[in-house]
Amino acid sequence: MHKDIRLHGQTGDLLEYFAMVVGTEAYQRYFFNIVQEEDRLRIFSPGNDFVVAPEGISYQGNGGYFCEYMFGVDQPSPDMVKPEIINRLVMYGARADEATGTVRFSDRTTGSESFENIFFEGNAVCNYFFFVHSKRLPRKLKNQQEELVKCIGKVIKRSVAVGEERDDELISELFPLLKDDEAQFFIIKLINRGHREYRDLFRQLYFRNKKISDEDFTLLTNVAARYQIDRYQQERMRIDVMYRHPANKRIVDEYRNILLACNAKGEISHVDNARLTRLKTLSVRNKIPGALFYTLDEMLKKGLSLVSQSELDYISATREVMEGIFLREKDIESLIDRDDMLALITAKKKAMENRDHGFDQLMLSASKVCDEKIRDGADPALLDGFSYVITYLDRFDSVSNLVGQLAFMENVRVTEEMLNGLLEHRAAFENLREGCFVELFIRELFENAYLGRFGRRKVMTLLDGLAAIENNTGSIERLTEKLMEIDQEERLSIILLEHVRDRIRNFYSKFNTKTNQEALRREVNEELKTKKRIKSDIPIHLFNETIFTIKKEAMYLHSLLPAIIAERNVGLREDFLENSGLDRFYVEELEREYYEKNDLDMADLYQFRKGLN
Repeated sequence: MHKDIRLHGQTGDLLEYFAMVVGTEAYQRYFFNIVQEEDRLRIFSPGNDFVVAPEGISYQGNGGYFCEYMFGVDQPSPDMVKPEIINRLVMYGARADEATGTVRFSDRTTGSESFENIFFEGNAVCNYFFFVHSKRLPRKLKNQQEELVKCIGKVIKRSVAVGEERDDELISELFPLLKDDEAQFFIIKLINRGHREYRDLFRQLYFRNKKISDEDFTLLTNVAARYQIDRYQQERMRIDVMYRHPANKRIVDEYRNILLACNAKGEISHVDNARLTRLKTLSVRNKIPGALFYTLDEMLKKGLSLVSQSELDYISATREVMEGIFLREKDIESLIDRDDMLALITAKKKAMENRDHGFDQLMLSASKVCDEKIRDGADPALLDGFSYVITYLDRFDSVSNLVGQLAFMENVRVTEEMLNGLLEHRAAFENLREGCFVELFIRELFENAYLGRFGRRKVMTLLDGLAAIENNTGSIERLTEKLMEIDQEERLSIILLEHVRDRIRNFYSKFNTKTNQEALRREVNEELKTKKRIKSDIPIHLFNETIFTIKKEAMYLHSLLPAIIAERNVGLREDFLENSGLDRFYVEELEREYYEKNDLDMADLYQFRKGLN
């Protein structure tokens, strides 16, 4: 059974040390002496010597030093690619051979280090030094170093006891690995007291609510000033503490792992980029400092670029959100919030406008991956996020179809059941963001040049009616009635235009006088009743609108259109469309008939219209 002796002391104002000797005969041998007038501690064994002085340390013999890696420090590539390696280990006289990727050892193990350099190159708070006396070690120092690395190197680089300063556990892990009951294992722990006080205070303040208030910052500034801690060391300790917050660490570690995988491939794929972007989005929501990601980007993104094929922004945004669903498997909470859902809906909208099937393909792929993961034993809750997305996308399709039909199709009958569903959908979209319903479905619609007057009326009536119902000043029944009235008026307007135009062409070459118009109205009224197209008399205002439409039609066909074609005057055509009140679809149909009747080149007409867009 091994025993250990510990010597605790301080040199200078800030340096604290613990010297520990471990072995079955630890109590029976001298291992240190102190020169008090020089404030020096010497720890020794046959062939090994370690001195702690006010300005630094010196050493000879075997051994080396180790410490916990601080987040963001440069790490050797072999350590970086292995997440389980959390500690730095440096052996005296060892040098990395870049050509072969191996470590070479030498007998030149004597050296010295200032405290400033120790806490700058290593951990800012705590660093360990060690050496071993054992008759089983080889005679040459370089062979001793190689043997020590084989015995204890792997455990040192992976032990959580190092960063947590659990010395008993560290000794219990390492001493048995020497496999020599008579060995003596010497460990010297050096602590910078000023740095430790700053780090502990920052950790206490930051872990409380993941932010530093102005008062907290003043406290930290005072500690830094008292111990003359430079800004670089302050920043190192702050970043390291922020990284170690459990909620931060999971996200940052996953970000690092993705970058490491990209390094191995030599490029960042669109899927990888989506995951990285998603993690950065989560970091903002969770108040994780961007510095944690900038540090990793500097270390790991060098020389990496996105794969060559370009990807549209809305597809990238979709990929980011969907990849986030699967971060649950990494114990990273990546719930799809309102902004995410709105981004997905906007992406779907853009994909539909561009006739781009990439969005649907991404959704199908995500659905397949989700099913496969659940089949293979993943948490069924994984499906919740995906179901939430699908529900909203179905809502989008339902609303888009109904609003589109009302706006652009004739004889669309809207039922109370449909309006009840639409009211529910509107509330869901408004829950994402106030004004979202109009932004997604109405604003661009009203800017569409092909939106006719009846379509505009129906959509406006729908909007006003839904708002009235929500404010308890209207009802589903009343809204249904209003939409049906507009629908009936639209159908009657179409019938009137068809019959009045036919009558004028065949019987009323002149219809400018009130008498002629009244006679025409009576004849059309009787004809439509006889054919059972209408039940009551034609509303006078609707008949007058029809006459006015036919007059504008005649003026366009006989005066403006020939001039527009001859002069290729696009501006004149646009001016007529904007001011006549005629629907663009209707005018384009008149133009088509005109070109066919006059045997003009239809390709010229299409080119003419294309120039207007």
